[in-house]
Amino acid sequence: MSTAIAVTSADLVLPPTDPGPPQAALLPPPESRSLDASLADMQQLLARYGHVVVVCPTAAPTAVEHRLHAVRALLESDRIALVRTDLPPLGAAVLVRQLRQLAGCDFSPGVLASAARLLAHYIYAGAVLGSVSRLDRVPVSLGSHLKGWLPGAHFAVLAGPTPQIVRLGGGEGHLSGPEFATELLLARGQLQTDWPTSTLVPRWRIPGPVHEAPLPASSPGWWGTGKLVEFAAYLPDLPVLYQLVASVRRETCHWCGMELIGDRCGFCVAPLAPPSPPDPGVRALGAGAQAGAHARVLGPGARSARAALP
Repeated sequence: MSTAIAVTSADLVLPPTDPGPPQAALLPPPESRSLDASLADMQQLLARYGHVVVVCPTAAPTAVEHRLHAVRALLESDRIALVRTDLPPLGAAVLVRQLRQLAGCDFSPGVLASAARLLAHYIYAGAVLGSVSRLDRVPVSLGSHLKGWLPGAHFAVLAGPTPQIVRLGGGEGHLSGPEFATELLLARGQLQTDWPTSTLVPRWRIPGPVHEAPLPASSPGWWGTGKLVEFAAYLPDLPVLYQLVASVRRETCHWCGMELIGDRCGFCVAPLAPPSPPDPGVRALGAGAQAGAHARVLGPGARSARAALP
């Protein structure tokens, strides 16, 4: 059986970039669905696919998280993974689309669930904002808050992988972007600006066309303003995504027995058990092999991004 990718909001479902990826299953919000109905929905997904990976942003209402935990507990199922992500709405939607792409490959459910943390480090998610006065999900300096009161002030903000804020037109530097080939997705709010296409695209050396999507309904709340243009630079090609995930060493969760990559299980969230001390020469060889694999997949820029791997 394959693995179902489920989401907690329709905003997390983007059109596919290539034909054939599985559709995402939408789990209705608790206020519109009874607990019994939610249980039935999840049982159907498990019966059809065997395992379910649910992507739920950390910014989602608390009631959504509580419902997911209740469903998993009542079903007493170890085949449901709850993947939380700190990415802003458009970046989270890109992550879901990448997981959908990989769900059609030969990865086990455990590898697919734990791959979400790895993939998030290669999504450059940000926005151009008309104000940062209500932005509380990215660190904002006092100076940026004060400059936000200046007439016509605009800010370019990167939420991840490394938070950054620069005032546009203020000579305060620029956003550090990916050092590997990406595509750019835009979602336009109420702010009128062409900065992402006129400045960000050439600076980040994005070769392909810029794609656009409707602004997620949760974006104004996440960014603290409706005057924004949200963007996300990402790896679009399935072969590259596949090699990126496949190049990471796989482990077996000591608690639930699922396969995983990184330092924790995507299903039971148990941390990776510390290994017995290997021979120093073998350990050095293994680290070098993994570093070389990522460099071959993404090129020279992978070395800086690799430091953020889980």
